Amino acid sequence: MSAIHAIVTDIEGTTSSIDFVHDILFPYARERLPAYVETHIDTAPVQHWLSEAAREAGLVEASRHDVVDLLLRWIDEDRKSTALKALQGMIWKDGYEAGDYRAHVYPDVPAVLASWHAAGIPLYVYSSGSVPAQKLFFRYSQAGDLSPLFSGYFDTTTGPKREAASYAAIAQAIGKEPSGILFLSDIEQELDAARAAGLQTAWLLRKDPKPAQSAHPAFARFDEIIV
Repeated sequence: MSAIHAIVTDIEGTTSSIDFVHDILFPYARERLPAYVETHIDTAPVQHWLSEAAREAGLVEASRHDVVDLLLRWIDEDRKSTALKALQGMIWKDGYEAGDYRAHVYPDVPAVLASWHAAGIPLYVYSSGSVPAQKLFFRYSQAGDLSPLFSGYFDTTTGPKREAASYAAIAQAIGKEPSGILFLSDIEQELDAARAAGLQTAWLLRKDPKPAQSAHPAFARFDEIIV
């Protein structure tokens, strides 16, 4: 691995269990979404994201009820919709602040993130969840407030995670040459896109065995990654 000047990490399956997102966060938002929309419909952010969801679905005329039903279906489908992720993030904020849950992080992650941060390596997050949701995730983690370790966050407003242009945009935004950036993910197609943009990659395989051959170095834990 060549010299690393910045690290960008995914969340689900990389720093944290997919089960927490799918078994805790998604059902929490799904149950509360209809009531949340009704009680916050006069706020500009909710109006904006409902409109964006309708636009994304190609709905020229749709009632509020229609859009809510659409969003619930997207939750069930795990659709990577920026509008859906933004609304979910608003609902999750209430849950975090109420103490209804704390975000899961794998036991090896906090100490390694802290060591990289202490070594002067800027750390960033790139996830399909909205930037506000990412910030909440690390602020209210089971390991305490990890948010001071990160220098910035990126979501799908930067671009899809399986397109090389998204990683080029991140490199430009953080002011680092792509070759000096390490991207961590559990999804091979995301790693392929990052490598196509010139980034270095690390494939986190928390449960699956390491492949016999891969373009990406594979690791089971963060403390196996030497930078």
